[in-house]
Amino acid sequence: MSSSTESAGPSAQAADPHASIYDHGFVRVAAVTVPVALADPATNAERHLEQLRALHDEQVGLAVFPELSLTGYSLDDLVLQEPLLDAAEAALGTLIDASRELLPIIVVGAPLRSRDRARLFNCAVVIHRGEVLAVAPKQNLPTYREFYERRWYAPGDDADGELVRIGGEEHLLTPHSIITVPDVPGLRLFVEICEDMWVPVPPSAQAALAGATVVANLSGSPITVGRAEDRKLLARSASARCQSAYVYAAAGEGESTTDLAWDGQTFVYECGDLLGESERFPQGPRATIVDVDLDRIVAERRRQNTFDDNRRTHAAALEDFETWTETSLFTPDALIGDLPHGEDDDTLAHDAAQEAPLAGLGAVTGSDMTWIESDAADEEAPRPATGPLRRPLHRFPFVPDDPARLAQDCYEAYNIQVEGLVRRLSAIGGDRPGGTRPVLGVSGGLDSTHALIVCAQAMDRLGRDRSEILAYTMPGFATTEHTRSNAELLSTAIGASFETIDIRPASTQMLKDMGHPAGSGEEVYDVTFENVQAGLRYDYLFRLANHHGGIVVGTGDLSELALGWSTYGVGDQMSHYGVNAGVPKTLIQHLIRWVIAEGLFDEATSGILRAVLDTEISPELVPTRPGEKAQSTEDSIGPYALHDFSLYHLLRRGYGPAKIAYLAHQAWGELEAGEWPAGYADEDRRAYTRGEIRDWLTVFTRRFFSNQFKRSAVPNSPKVLSGGSLSPRGDWRMPSDVTSRAWMTEIEAEVPGD
Repeated sequence: MSSSTESAGPSAQAADPHASIYDHGFVRVAAVTVPVALADPATNAERHLEQLRALHDEQVGLAVFPELSLTGYSLDDLVLQEPLLDAAEAALGTLIDASRELLPIIVVGAPLRSRDRARLFNCAVVIHRGEVLAVAPKQNLPTYREFYERRWYAPGDDADGELVRIGGEEHLLTPHSIITVPDVPGLRLFVEICEDMWVPVPPSAQAALAGATVVANLSGSPITVGRAEDRKLLARSASARCQSAYVYAAAGEGESTTDLAWDGQTFVYECGDLLGESERFPQGPRATIVDVDLDRIVAERRRQNTFDDNRRTHAAALEDFETWTETSLFTPDALIGDLPHGEDDDTLAHDAAQEAPLAGLGAVTGSDMTWIESDAADEEAPRPATGPLRRPLHRFPFVPDDPARLAQDCYEAYNIQVEGLVRRLSAIGGDRPGGTRPVLGVSGGLDSTHALIVCAQAMDRLGRDRSEILAYTMPGFATTEHTRSNAELLSTAIGASFETIDIRPASTQMLKDMGHPAGSGEEVYDVTFENVQAGLRYDYLFRLANHHGGIVVGTGDLSELALGWSTYGVGDQMSHYGVNAGVPKTLIQHLIRWVIAEGLFDEATSGILRAVLDTEISPELVPTRPGEKAQSTEDSIGPYALHDFSLYHLLRRGYGPAKIAYLAHQAWGELEAGEWPAGYADEDRRAYTRGEIRDWLTVFTRRFFSNQFKRSAVPNSPKVLSGGSLSPRGDWRMPSDVTSRAWMTEIEAEVPGD
């Protein structure tokens, strides 16, 4: 592994508020595997340090190495030999001394003798800034199939408070210790070792309930066919259930192949998502270096109330997690020390302060903090410039980049919409020929096109003829022949009953009756002019539904709900049942592409669907003079790509504007960075400056807050995506008269322009 990022000083960070991940709720972690020199701790220590110096240059805050990384895992009876154990302690001393000049919190594996030298523990030693923060013994020792660990090691599950030796000094074993890092908010580290992950109730599950957000697993784990996927399954499950990050590093090159083999697998999961992994069976060291979103973990736990309910259920078991050790990542303050059970906190802290006069932080037992005052503790060190985020970051968070995953999501989303409409029609007499009919307006645009093909599939499943779909196009003052023609062609192609109702006479009469200048032919194209047309369209649809025994199928989507881009009341905000309200604008085009790719309709219909995809999004309410650009929705309210990005991170993750802007800059700042979804046309790809991101985030925030009253009255519609819905009966509850002042203040104060 080599460093790919130059270390930058505080001046770079000060000049650019987006320079450091540590200012935006992230921590950079590394899962590292190194070739082991079997039974040679001194050489292994140097190999660790070589990688740690590179990780320091890459601003890594946490580095995790494999199980028994300082000696090798596959030692068998050699691990009981005094020369090896002495050398392991000396190697730890080398790392401890060198760590004073290194940024990362270091987690390494070593065998350590008990105070009475009669027992040996398989340990993970956590080191930072010249101090041992914790010594976590392996709690579950396998003695089945190829494993024989109880022959050599004592189990650590009941070893709280036991003492082990490191370089002539004694340290407490801490199987239930959580390490907190106050200057990286949300970082609370727990360590388990290999087999601890494989038991029905792993130590990390209880540690997460006790507050740990990042779990490190130091693993030996010899490789057999299929085991690599089993490891990932367990780690992914643990990170998803525990709402945590899971950092895994397995032993590899250099371990004995007398009877086993090793693959050096490393990976990191976060809340069930794979952030990164290294190649397996490497020659030489490898590291998975990724940035963990601590804000996400904390927000998920706060939102998921059953997480805390589970904590209360297991409160008795969690009493073991009493020792909370603290360290600062960005200052060289020494650790005060662990507090053994039952000791007097103030006395121990005072004694530790005498031995470590530079200490700026205290140890914590339970929720009680003991602080040692010092000048260093009062000063916040600058965060280093870290470069771009190291994690998958999607421009379209509602749209997977992976083609297979996108196809799966489209399959599920489309069928959720179809089954929702099938159930609603079935409940009101639409489950038989001649029953309740779906009635909808088709404009030739994305949303109504997709709603129409949802209706077609629903009628097929109900065993009804598609001609019972009543599709209407209602041209207004700005309707183009292109979109009107697409609406007619598509309706006819799928077999729906189609009619045209020209709303211009009725609109003119209404404008005239209101005394609006446009009623007399003046070119006054204000919001009233637009809403008269939008309102009349839905007035007709509701009356037509009454007349023909049907229900109005709503076509408005999730993005429009978020922005309030709809006409309230008898307008496109209202329907009897909505099929698109759970689907964002950025996903609808992919749903239509998926329908085409799956061949759900004939080629003629698919050709019309392609023509719709090529049409610019427009409400077509304002007439266009010769030589003028036609009315464009995105010209008026901004790019849906950015708005959906903001919506996802607000709705699903609970982030504020400053973090959303930072993530948007990472995702959209460079045209060539990252992946684009399958089928996204090259000519549609673009980047956004920080100034553009700030401006459109301001628009999104204002519109989102000012249009809650429309969402409070939204019709029934199924939730489609885990990214959330805006139904007041589902994911989102919000007062309609709340102010956005705090959010706007954050934009003004913390979101940079160019």
